[in-house]
Amino acid sequence: MSRKYPVIVVTGSSGAGTTTAKRALENIIRREFQRDCEKCDCVNVAVIEGDSMHSLDRMAFRAAVAEAAKAGKRSISHFGPEANHFDKIEETFKTFGETGTCKRRYYIHSDEEAKELNARLGTNLGPGQFTPWEDIPAGSNMLFYEGLHGMVKTGTVDAARHVDLSVGVVPVVNLEWIQKIHRDGAERGYSAEATVDTILRRMPDYINYITPQFSLTDINFQRVATVDTSNPFIARDIPTADESFVVIRFRNPKGVNFPYFLSMIHDSFMSRSNTIVVPGGKMSLAMELILTPLMHNLMDNRNR
Repeated sequence: MSRKYPVIVVTGSSGAGTTTAKRALENIIRREFQRDCEKCDCVNVAVIEGDSMHSLDRMAFRAAVAEAAKAGKRSISHFGPEANHFDKIEETFKTFGETGTCKRRYYIHSDEEAKELNARLGTNLGPGQFTPWEDIPAGSNMLFYEGLHGMVKTGTVDAARHVDLSVGVVPVVNLEWIQKIHRDGAERGYSAEATVDTILRRMPDYINYITPQFSLTDINFQRVATVDTSNPFIARDIPTADESFVVIRFRNPKGVNFPYFLSMIHDSFMSRSNTIVVPGGKMSLAMELILTPLMHNLMDNRNR
């Protein structure tokens, strides 16, 4: 962990909703710390996307999956160590925390991203490929990671110990599957059957490398549907925000101003001494209210 160069992580599975937390943090930084760049608490954030830490590009990954299936070996997935640089995630967090510098790259998801990145980097890359490693912008004083393995911990890797603030975004699993099936169909053209095959192939790695992270995160935001999701594979619609609650768990509730949050978020309540529950439509508001003082603490420590 680092006082001078803090590392912030938002971690969650594919389709879990980590983008909502990322936007909340971006709003906080813009509102609280970027009003006057002459001030000592001005924040210059370097962003690292979790996909960039995969170890295989799209073609190599497909070949590895096919080879494993042909050999009757354990399935390879983007959740597991065979397809990720777990060691590089830890190295990146550690290096930034010590020096304020590190390297990053991008995984290209679409033709639009390829066009933008090729124009900036002078490359000729397509979707499914990685850009070359490059230095993060000079003067960066905060690192923000969003992706699958921000708090990954194995027998040889412990990225979590270098993180200053960690947020988990993890819907209940049936809701997560519904969101993934619908997202993959709408955005990537995958059939429901193909997505279910992916879910099944990923399950061992999901259990071993994704879920353990949420015992380490400082705060978890878990969306729980209030409609029937008992068979997620035939659900016609994703439950709306108004059809859900968000369960917010604090790993260390000491010093958390629960009365303030309850007064600011209508219809919220506490279900345990370290847990507050808010209406689904208030998730973004809750994130900003909860994360703002934590961000101020990080910056106060840095300035001291």
